Amino acid sequence: YICMFVETLNYNAMFDLLNEYPNNGSFKFKSTDSLNDVCNAPTNKSGVYIVIAFIGGEQELIYIGRSGKKDKKKGVHRKAGLGGIKDRIVNGHQFGKIARKRSWPLEMKKNAIDHLLVLWYDTENDDPVVVEHQLLIEYEIEFGSLPVWNKVK
Repeated sequence: YICMFVETLNYNAMFDLLNEYPNNGSFKFKSTDSLNDVCNAPTNKSGVYIVIAFIGGEQELIYIGRSGKKDKKKGVHRKAGLGGIKDRIVNGHQFGKIARKRSWPLEMKKNAIDHLLVLWYDTENDDPVVVEHQLLIEYEIEFGSLPVWNKVK
């Protein structure tokens, strides 16, 4: 998946910084799936994630997000419980105060999205806030705007 994504969208140079994070993965999500069940992101790590939409044979990067932040005293903060990158992907709010496990399927149906590919990266001791910001800046420089789901609160 990742190679296809990089080659097709020609992002190799743009997201080079993600090569620094060997603990990464991806999963496919269809609107009929349980996001909690298909999400294979870690529950005890912080990092960033990229969402690619597949619509009628085309693919588009639609969202760049993050989980966690660096605390001056504790290092990178990770939430307990479900926690980590998985908790942010599954239960984080998007499109209003609605958890993604509910809002993503609705948005996918509304926009005729076949499925999503979610790429996640454990940013280890690097602050996920900074890494996400760098990715968003690189995307905006390349395309002149933010990814479409980053524009919606």
